[in-house]
Amino acid sequence: MSVIIRPLITEKQTAASEKLNRFAFQVADGANKIEIRNAIESIYNVKVDKVWTQNFVGKVKTRNTRRGPVSGRVNATKKAVVSLAQGDTIDFYANI
Repeated sequence: MSVIIRPLITEKQTAASEKLNRFAFQVADGANKIEIRNAIESIYNVKVDKVWTQNFVGKVKTRNTRRGPVSGRVNATKKAVVSLAQGDTIDFYANI
């Protein structure tokens, strides 16, 4: 099981990475802060100062079809925001 699923790249997160040196990742539901810290440090060769985690409950969505309304649920996710040490940075576009 991989701890880091994917980096989250949004306008808000890009601004935070430029200004505050913080980066966000979607992580596995069972991952704790120590596992997230070790995974980020080993994958990107940086020093992590602090880790914040957020659990998101899956929303219930309903859509109307010809056969009537159909209800479903969006998957629950976990997000981690990491603050890097001074001078370290992550370039997500280096491998493109």
